[in-house]
Amino acid sequence: MSAFSTTRKFAGVVAAAAAISLALAGCSASSEPAAKGDGVLKIGAVIPLTGALAFLSPPEIAGIELAVADINAAGGVLGKPVEFSIEDSSDGDNPTIAPASATKLLSEGVDAIVGAAASGVTRLIIDQITASKTVQISMSNTAPDLTTWNDGGFYFRTAPSDLLQGAIVGNQIVADGNENVAIIYQQTSYGEGLEAKAKATIEAAGATIVSSLPFPEAETNFDSIVDETIAAGADSVLVISYDESKKIIPALQKKKFDGSKIYLVDGNLANYSDQDWKAYLNGAKGTLPGGKLDEAFKKRAADLYKEKTGEELVEFAYLSETYDAVILLALAAQQAGDDSGASIQANMTSVSTGGTKVTNFADGLKVITDGGDVDYDGYSGPIEFDENGDPTGASIGIYQYGKEGTYTLLDVVAGNSVK
Repeated sequence: MSAFSTTRKFAGVVAAAAAISLALAGCSASSEPAAKGDGVLKIGAVIPLTGALAFLSPPEIAGIELAVADINAAGGVLGKPVEFSIEDSSDGDNPTIAPASATKLLSEGVDAIVGAAASGVTRLIIDQITASKTVQISMSNTAPDLTTWNDGGFYFRTAPSDLLQGAIVGNQIVADGNENVAIIYQQTSYGEGLEAKAKATIEAAGATIVSSLPFPEAETNFDSIVDETIAAGADSVLVISYDESKKIIPALQKKKFDGSKIYLVDGNLANYSDQDWKAYLNGAKGTLPGGKLDEAFKKRAADLYKEKTGEELVEFAYLSETYDAVILLALAAQQAGDDSGASIQANMTSVSTGGTKVTNFADGLKVITDGGDVDYDGYSGPIEFDENGDPTGASIGIYQYGKEGTYTLLDVVAGNSVK
């Protein structure tokens, strides 16, 4: 355990965090940060402590905690411990929370913000953050349109665009022999972007889209959508959602649709072992950005999370992408010799490409201290930011569910995430 202290906020204080954030909604942060940082790298995080993606907050919290622990154990950034704080983003159904949280963090003088998890929520805060010349880096934004967002170069992400995931899940559906595919998708920037790419891929591969039906975020009744899906003659269903899947899947089961012919994506590829219908998913498949997680890394994250919260870490989606985001921010500040947002932004691409390959902060710190340039390859992959802040090379894992409602890795497919 590091001798350095950090500022933490966990899911156990969600209600208080949300109340404080809302109370501060009227506050405003300075739009022009100081030319130089104060010598202490301060990282804020806007992640879903509540809402439809709340199941993703434990691995994201664990990723931040572990990264900061590793950085500080190696000596910190610019010789000082990194500090961090976490605020709630909630989801698109609660659109006032994320902006209030971003306002609070900016008013506290953070140098960079990790998050949001959902692409739609990032749309609510990206202009506010990047206009203040504060770096924003998301571990799980996948909407294709964020690639060309007018962010002044201050927005990055460690997860690949859905141009990659959509192609891979679409090809998997056809490769499994399905010919008449239905799509049920969330009517958000995330759902629409992923649906468009998956649909185009499936049709290009020779299969037919028999129906493609949208629903509003946080919808609870899917009877009519499932009825229409079944009536269309679907032999497989791609479900693009967040935790609305907990309503969609049992609705499909009720109509005796073959559960092994359900395909999920990163927003709903979750541990369903606590659901009565868990065995229904036996044979179902899903996709998730990232490759096979290093077991020692998973254990370190799970052990630290349990130490800090007293809870078991059962979800690992975007753990590595979150960890890598924090390490990259730290390396960029160290290489710049300054912790200001503008200095971090100017070095983010450099620390992810070219230079001496490193796979941890300690080695990167040594290279930089010796006057060298680093190229960080993380647990989520090589990353290598392009001019838009996207990782140019990435991997997508293909998973399959068993009878217990949990999934295991079948294959990892690598590809270019920006084409």
